[in-house]
Amino acid sequence: MFVQMESEDGWDRGVLSVFVAAIWLCSLVGMGEAVTYEVGSDPSYPTIGSVPWESLAAGDSVRIYWQENAYHEKWVICRLGTEEDPIVVQGVKGPSGQLPVISGIDATTRPELNFWNEGRGLVKIGGANSPPDCTPSYIILEGLDLRSARPPYSFYGRSGYTPYNDNAAAVYIEKGVHLTLRGCVLQDCANGLFISWNTEEVLVDGCELYDNGMEGSIYQHNSYCEAQGIVYQFNHYGPLRSGCGGNNLKDRSSGCVIRFNWIESGNRQLDLVDSDHPELYNDPSYRETFVYGNILIEPDDSGNSQVCHYGGDSGTFSHYRKGTLYFYHNTVVSTRSGNTTLFRLSTNDESCDCRNNIVYVTATGSHLAMLNENGTLDLWNNWFKTGWTNCHGTLAGEVNDLGGMINGTSPGFSDEAAQEYWPTGTSDCLDAGTDLAGACFPEHIVELEYVKHHSRKARASNGVLDIGAYEYPHGGGIPSTVQGLTVTPEGDDLSVQWRQVLQDTCGLPLSVDTYRLYGAHEAFLVPSSILLLADVSDSTFLVPGVAPDPQMNHFFRVIAVKAGVEGEASSGAGAFDFDMAGR
Repeated sequence: MFVQMESEDGWDRGVLSVFVAAIWLCSLVGMGEAVTYEVGSDPSYPTIGSVPWESLAAGDSVRIYWQENAYHEKWVICRLGTEEDPIVVQGVKGPSGQLPVISGIDATTRPELNFWNEGRGLVKIGGANSPPDCTPSYIILEGLDLRSARPPYSFYGRSGYTPYNDNAAAVYIEKGVHLTLRGCVLQDCANGLFISWNTEEVLVDGCELYDNGMEGSIYQHNSYCEAQGIVYQFNHYGPLRSGCGGNNLKDRSSGCVIRFNWIESGNRQLDLVDSDHPELYNDPSYRETFVYGNILIEPDDSGNSQVCHYGGDSGTFSHYRKGTLYFYHNTVVSTRSGNTTLFRLSTNDESCDCRNNIVYVTATGSHLAMLNENGTLDLWNNWFKTGWTNCHGTLAGEVNDLGGMINGTSPGFSDEAAQEYWPTGTSDCLDAGTDLAGACFPEHIVELEYVKHHSRKARASNGVLDIGAYEYPHGGGIPSTVQGLTVTPEGDDLSVQWRQVLQDTCGLPLSVDTYRLYGAHEAFLVPSSILLLADVSDSTFLVPGVAPDPQMNHFFRVIAVKAGVEGEASSGAGAFDFDMAGR
């Protein structure tokens, strides 16, 4: 733990020097026997299969380095991490930010691993014979480009050269508890992500899912999940492969939260239907689904004209959700030349609380309908295209206008052609929102926004809510990134400097309360576990007592903070985890 000690210049230099020198070693105490496997960097681990996956323990990390050619390997994770010491499988980017590519084509598996359902996925989290079967827990999979697990491709498994199943996934989660999928690309598979019902507490964060599906089939999707508690956030869902009729995000989970994503194309953007497992449909959280802060785009050629389906599709009506879909602060854009329907609520037992949304169609407003047929839809303070209708067919449910609705020809997007959907200063959506439903507090309020692509920033505020996924940038927010991060040796010290970004892209002022500086040493810590060095108000900081070592890497990261909300971690060109190797 870092303790700030005040002196004439605000810091006790001696105490800080001791701390900084010690942080490179402290993980050895905290992690016990934890091991980091450096795949593609350490000669002892030239391949993914050279890692002893069957003996990973809490706190272990597998770092897979980018290389020119893809890794053609697949594996199972059937081990136990802990909340304090998760098992981390992490990609290490290439010199231009490239993620390590894991291809399922002709992929091999470490002989010591033996597990069932090999044909269901490229990376499986779930049961195995070797290692001994368990329910995997506290697993983090991040920063990998996982692709090409589908027919007609095959792999080398325990039964020899074997074709993939037609429901294979880039990541197949059979079972597990407290699982995180972060910053991965899932592409060119039958399903991008598949999660089975015996899985609890999943976070899908900052991933990119596209080009999945099977030609001529409606049963494979960019993601297809059925978990007991799942959050999708800051993900970019793109179109499925050409000729594939699946949905973009299909979910049967209890405790489902879909927030701050960009979801474009698919048979439907959202297909939120029923589970046939009592562990889920008897869970009270099965009756409430939260969808907010998303950008949902319906192209002209994307199959079904419905944007969001909520309820069920099994025909076993007793298992349908029979609850409330809370749908708020989303921006929905349809470029269909024909009809667009916002919601299909499966029965009159399903309802939707719909408020503070922009729903814009490029066709005339008469092509926009609220309901397909059934259900109860309550509308507050939405912007809809003038001329919209309750239903294109026969309405068996009800649509209730509860006030604050705005009709118009254009919501006042910044640049519609460039898909820049934040409002201009003259938009009718400014300050036109209303309070959220009580069920949304305190966990599901709208404090963040999606940034293209699969990133985030704090939502600006002037005290009154705007309609849609984006708040007009009134100023006072925080920079989405810190730029120009540099590290310069100064004797036995390191000077860390960065550039403050105090205007947004519209030229409006931004403000920052403090910057958080993190640091780590490659010998003992992976970048995802770097430690807080200091909170500083300036754009420079001297890290004393750590002379650059050409044999080691020093990592630094800076995050801007406003009102306790963090911006994006510095990463990428001009703002990055600085590598001191060889300098």
